[in-house]
Amino acid sequence: MPDGDTHAGEAKPEAALRVGAPKVVAGGVPAVISTARHALGQMGVARSIRTLAKVNQVGGFDCPGCAWPEPADRAHIEFCENGAKAVAEEATKRRVGREFFASHSVAELGAMREHDLGKAGRITEPMWLAPGASHYAPISWEDAFRSIGEKLRALPSPDAAAFYTSGRTSNEAAFCYQLLARSFGTNNLPDCSNMCHESSGAALIETIGVGKGSVSIEDVEHAELVFIVGQNPGTNHPRMLTALENAKRNGARIVAVNPLREAGLIAFKHPQRATDLFGAGTDLADLYLQIRVNGDLALFQALGRMLVEAHDAGAKVVDEEFVAGHTEGFEAYARHMRDLDWDAVDAATGLARAEIAAAYDLLVSHEKIIVCWAMGLTQHKNSVPTIREIVNVLLARGAIGEPGAGVCPVRGHSNVQGDRTMGIYERPSAAFLDALGAEFSFSPPRAPGHDVVDTIRAMRDREVTVFLAMGGNFAAATPDTEVTEAALRACELTVHVSTKLNRSHAVTGEQALVLPCLGRTEVDVRGGRPQSVTVEDSMSAVHMSTGTLAPASEQLRSEVAIVCGIARATLGPGSPVDWEGLAADYDRVRDHISRVVPGFEGFNERARRPGGFVLPHAPRDRREFPTASGRARFSVNELAVLEVPDGHLLMQTVRSHDQYNTTIYGQDDRYRGVRGGRRVVFVNPADVASLGFADGDTVDIVGEHGGRTRVARGFRVVAYPTARGCCATYFPETNVLVPLDSTAESSNTPTSKSVVVRLERAVLR
Repeated sequence: MPDGDTHAGEAKPEAALRVGAPKVVAGGVPAVISTARHALGQMGVARSIRTLAKVNQVGGFDCPGCAWPEPADRAHIEFCENGAKAVAEEATKRRVGREFFASHSVAELGAMREHDLGKAGRITEPMWLAPGASHYAPISWEDAFRSIGEKLRALPSPDAAAFYTSGRTSNEAAFCYQLLARSFGTNNLPDCSNMCHESSGAALIETIGVGKGSVSIEDVEHAELVFIVGQNPGTNHPRMLTALENAKRNGARIVAVNPLREAGLIAFKHPQRATDLFGAGTDLADLYLQIRVNGDLALFQALGRMLVEAHDAGAKVVDEEFVAGHTEGFEAYARHMRDLDWDAVDAATGLARAEIAAAYDLLVSHEKIIVCWAMGLTQHKNSVPTIREIVNVLLARGAIGEPGAGVCPVRGHSNVQGDRTMGIYERPSAAFLDALGAEFSFSPPRAPGHDVVDTIRAMRDREVTVFLAMGGNFAAATPDTEVTEAALRACELTVHVSTKLNRSHAVTGEQALVLPCLGRTEVDVRGGRPQSVTVEDSMSAVHMSTGTLAPASEQLRSEVAIVCGIARATLGPGSPVDWEGLAADYDRVRDHISRVVPGFEGFNERARRPGGFVLPHAPRDRREFPTASGRARFSVNELAVLEVPDGHLLMQTVRSHDQYNTTIYGQDDRYRGVRGGRRVVFVNPADVASLGFADGDTVDIVGEHGGRTRVARGFRVVAYPTARGCCATYFPETNVLVPLDSTAESSNTPTSKSVVVRLERAVLR
């Protein structure tokens, strides 16, 4: 292999891998069986019943999986198959103690599959990897905090440290964490949003003034038309299928826009309804547009052009009153749409004109319109323009700020949106910093910090030498795997606050600490009384989460307590923040939040109401748009068709059904017909043949970017109904192919859904 090339090891075909026909319905009896198998296998019968009864219930704990909200009228069973898997992984009876670390070197941990690391169980005590050591060894909490504090204080600049956050961190822990970083003197607060919905926030702030969705779950259920674009709810947000089913029963039409045929967009059998388990279920998508990867901007521009043309001809398809009274830039947008190149639309989308016309007919025949999207839209070079184009179409139809209408970015982890609300952001607003500084009597740093991609670059270049992670699996979640792992290994100290083992614990700096924390499911007693935390869901609802299980170990500490312990050891007694008081009583944290973060006034009292409260959202609540002009903005976005050379494919990374982000629950992807393995590449049958391969062949996947060749080895070709010229693979196995320096405009999100690759016949070793 030429100098500078990277590859993902010498992987061999997975012997247990079996491939069958993809499913055309989600849920049903298989979902019930899978739920029971995972829950009983990890928790046992009694623990499963006791624990699952509290998931997403008032007085219970928020599911540690996705951020889909709970309905006002909650069912007795308010969790999905994948939520049960997440709970089972956290509430497992399995334990990883000092004996495990003594018998497994860091090198041996690094050789284990992600799935096997996660299944090992809960970490029971703090562990330290000394310089030059081959194994982690136990360390006391105070010694761990002291070592972190000493290393941080010895840095030449606060900006030589980075404080990463996962979306599962509670509001209280996130607020304390950003307070720690800014009290230390840096805005280096990369978080998982940088890799998923950063593009959504950037586009929505530009266009409607608020970087969050504008709808509620009730809006989804009472919409007349729902677009689901670049999202696979059957695997990634299964409880959303119930809302879509309710919408269908209320008469809604659904348009699915996705390169892959996904069972969860075709039909749904509700696993908690006997009539559905053994019946036909509910058909979901009325129109399924199997779009080419990265063709979504062109699709919504085509819909926009058709709206403008009909408007020019006198048809009442544009909400003129709303456009005139609440928006700006429509005329410039309309001029741009009139010049749209239909040949470019055809090339970008791969759709027939009749398919686009069918979507347009649905668009203009309904008024209550919602567009939902996820990472299928947010991880492209042109992600921000694409989302702006969606907003253009909704603004033209007057479909924002009305019941049953609006934008719906569907977030991933259960508090990823709340983390950002709490100030986990490398570019905080002046208003937030002013309020934070006034509340705690200090001067927060003003210079922008590093996001995820810039943090990796800074570690690579040894500008950041201490890396702290509050949850997550940074090594596996990030792009350009070998570059990222080398960057982490270049650090002087890496610290991970975790519940279970993952790949990042084997990719260490010169020294490393693993600090085990309580999970959502567990009782948290501080200051002599049980504590609760809060989370914010995808639709801006904030509510309490209270664990019910005994902790997996007496040595575990809460995220809040760990952050405050690091802060005390780092900042010393001269800090103006009462860190001990915050760690002892989370009500004090919430009182501070209520005075710093708008919308959280009376936080403690409102959070304790059944169901919590919903944060204000001016476009949704009052059709007011907090942009500079006070109006929603139409935008002009250039359409550039992504060129793919002959003999190449456009690859997108996806999750399997037995996966949530980097957590691998099992080796199956039931809905796509894959069992017993993950090293597969889904390719349209016609492309398989034209490229000279056959279904079942073993190939290496090769990507080239910036003069560097990247190779992921040993993948089985699966002939699959995906869009022509495209392919799909699972992450994190193919993160090695995602270039660090290929990112979205404005948001700097890695382009994991737009990777140009070629397939080479593998030479088995």
